[in-house]
Amino acid sequence: MAEKQQHGKAQGEEDDTYEILDLTTYARSQQWWSTVFGNNSGPIAEKYSVATQIMMGGVTGWCAGYLFQRLGKVTATAVGGGFLLLQIANHSGYVQVNWKKVEKDVNKAKRHLKKKANKAAPEINTFIEEATEFVKKNLVISSGFVGGFFLGLAS
Repeated sequence: MAEKQQHGKAQGEEDDTYEILDLTTYARSQQWWSTVFGNNSGPIAEKYSVATQIMMGGVTGWCAGYLFQRLGKVTATAVGGGFLLLQIANHSGYVQVNWKKVEKDVNKAKRHLKKKANKAAPEINTFIEEATEFVKKNLVISSGFVGGFFLGLAS
């Protein structure tokens, strides 16, 4: 796993010896995840009761919904304010827009996105399948998260 190597220096100086660790071998031998997560690292449904899962999902969902609501308002205000300032600058004559160039660039971007979307479709389908499988395995906590998320949005 570890090997000793010496680093040579100029004559009259002391040699430094240091150890090289192979991190992959070290990580495999430690198995720290079993001490952190326990021996059973399967779906959460096998570890906790239904009430605990709903509570954990609800609390995390509420926190996510609350943050989403607050950050959404700030983002909408910033984008709307920026757009309003650009419109005022445009009407005041500070900004001149070359609409032909904008249209050309938008069409170019649309073509580029269509090419990328066709190539990314298998990866997206794989991601959706994995997410669906995760939700099926952890249905109780997922439903608690969704409920908490909407409560967080409402508050």
